Amino acid sequence: MPAKKNKIDPDKLQGKALIKEVNRRIRLARKQWDAHNNAACRRERERALDLYNRLSPDQKEQVPQVLRVWLRYRSEKYFGKDR
Repeated sequence: MPAKKNKIDPDKLQGKALIKEVNRRIRLARKQWDAHNNAACRRERERALDLYNRLSPDQKEQVPQVLRVWLRYRSEKYFGKDR
């Protein structure tokens, strides 16, 4: 029997749980990027970006810089409005 997955409603997340979910989604997008799954990467990056934009400036500082840089770099270079 497969393990049960916890259904997380991203709209109800706050505080540390929201930061943790942002980190998880960015890492998942990076993993999809490395595997050349562009559609899956785009979907997870969009979800991560939506959650990231909900964070306050203090909370954004708690997201590791490596993840923030990757999110910005990929967002502008590969997934910008020109693409």
